[in-house]
Amino acid sequence: MAPSSLFAHLPLSGTSKTFLPPFLYGTAWKKDLTVSLVYQALQNGFTAIDTACQPRHYREDLVGEGVRKHLASNASNMKRSDLYIQTKFTSIYGQDPNNLPYDPQASLAEQVQQSVATSLKNFTVVDGEAPYLDTLVLHSPMPSMNETLEVWQALEHYVPDQIRHLGISNTNLYTLMELYERANIKPSVVQNRFYADTKYDIALRKFCAENGIVYQSFWTLTANPRLLKGGVVREVAEKLQIGPADALYVLVLGLGNTVVLNGTKDQGHMREDWEAVRKVKAFAGKDETRWQALVAAFKKAIGEVVD
Repeated sequence: MAPSSLFAHLPLSGTSKTFLPPFLYGTAWKKDLTVSLVYQALQNGFTAIDTACQPRHYREDLVGEGVRKHLASNASNMKRSDLYIQTKFTSIYGQDPNNLPYDPQASLAEQVQQSVATSLKNFTVVDGEAPYLDTLVLHSPMPSMNETLEVWQALEHYVPDQIRHLGISNTNLYTLMELYERANIKPSVVQNRFYADTKYDIALRKFCAENGIVYQSFWTLTANPRLLKGGVVREVAEKLQIGPADALYVLVLGLGNTVVLNGTKDQGHMREDWEAVRKVKAFAGKDETRWQALVAAFKKAIGEVVD
């Protein structure tokens, strides 16, 4: 990978020209702080937001408020089209039964329709402007492949106008392969935990790279204390004068075809995370050989075969 392409925005497959930046701002568990944190993230370098129509863990309505606050601010010269907004359809199994965004007695297709309608309403930015979602992610596969396909086909009806792209989260390789084979509209993103229990999704990430699917890593810091203390992370941190968390982030990004969910609540860390991306891009531009050696050492640390 040439230095000029390191950490460039990654294109999503499909008819819409949509690109993912290295970091997506994660909004889970932000609760009543959601508006202020989304606003701060957008004011400090983030242009992509990840949320879900799942009141149990997300306040999608407040994410929409944060987006509108940013777009209306004097410091922002941005339009809705400058942002990437990604939300999710969550099955009843992942919802709070006392706070559902759809009728649990409705058919799966009707649950999808009600959920998508709520999300579109939450991201109405300007009166008279039709709202849209850059990507709608199926939060996890349904209990059966037939049900997964039923939900997916219901989502396909919204593409490409109200939804630009589709994705899936919390999936294994075999489910992803079958969905990719049988779906009319192929997944553009996969959002998975990046951790040792799934062998860091090595085979799944390979499938994604071969089929134009961008891999979104989440739980990147929390699930990887061993990697955070590892030699290659320490070396990158020392060379670039960045923290271990940022060193792990840039190494995961260095795997290629990968972006990272970043849910920091600290404005200083928001700025530092983006500065780390700039530092490693500059470092790789000056010494590509050394950077590639560090990435190779990181791949070895996670058990990935180095080409």
